[in-house]
Amino acid sequence: MTLNRRDLLISGSGVAALAASNVASVNFASAQATVVPTTWDREANVVVIGSGAAGLTAAIVARETGSSVIVLEIEKHIGGHAITSGGNVPLGGGTSIQKKYGIEDSPDLVFRDLTDWSVVEPNGFPDYRFNDREIIRAFADNSAQTFEWLVNHGVVFVDKAPDAAGGNSVGNSVPREMHCAVMNWPMVQTGKPADPRVRATMSSGNGLMRPLEVAANKAGVEILLEHRMTEIYRQSPNSGRVVGVGGKASGKNFNIRARKAVIIATGGSTGNVNFRRMFDPRLTEEYCGLAGMPWSNQDASGELAGMAIGGSRVRL
Repeated sequence: MTLNRRDLLISGSGVAALAASNVASVNFASAQATVVPTTWDREANVVVIGSGAAGLTAAIVARETGSSVIVLEIEKHIGGHAITSGGNVPLGGGTSIQKKYGIEDSPDLVFRDLTDWSVVEPNGFPDYRFNDREIIRAFADNSAQTFEWLVNHGVVFVDKAPDAAGGNSVGNSVPREMHCAVMNWPMVQTGKPADPRVRATMSSGNGLMRPLEVAANKAGVEILLEHRMTEIYRQSPNSGRVVGVGGKASGKNFNIRARKAVIIATGGSTGNVNFRRMFDPRLTEEYCGLAGMPWSNQDASGELAGMAIGGSRVRL
């Protein structure tokens, strides 16, 4: 079947993905121009870099729509930044849980909320006015079905009315924040399950990521742990199709061909001092204490690999 960039963006996962047919060119100089391999160790229709909330969700959708999928994860475990989070998920537009508690919402209201120029936080920052309107439109139109998709793939939400607890920049018109129940999954912070008395009411990133791991395995997604992506291959450094990725595992190099797409779902860039200072020079080395460690280094590896082949981190 044909899997394109918009399919990945608005499928049941609602996840934004960098598809690999033709990456948007922005004339970034390639810092590590590499030769495309003539032979490959592995191949799949879709290669996903990272096994956090974005990566596993995209992998499941791609697999369920007929593509073979390989997920590369640098750590010894899945979950990324999301598994250490509070499990707070802001989705609206008319979800079943909003309807259950009498909350009226719509995709248009979600869109207006998340592109509202009038909203200014107490610190003076205008939260929503810089949002990409095309991406927010896709998010708004698919927000409710994304919630139902998560429920259908095993995520259990605390049975309470949506609220704004634990959420930032989630809109202002109606409550949309929901909370993933930890249930019987061991907490990453302790390695033990939560107190039985609060398992259905305590919110945790485990409650999001562990069910997605089960769903990915059930769908037939192949997850390769302790596999570091080091480069993305394009037909030529700044033009043509993206054709695969290179990396290292157990001290050996590997190359994996992607017949249809490479999805960059790495853990962000705030752990890379030089990278983050491109956006705010004040964020120097003394700003430490990276959230999500040791599950998510946020080293900008995905962004840098994409930029090295001419990709843009501004728009999909």
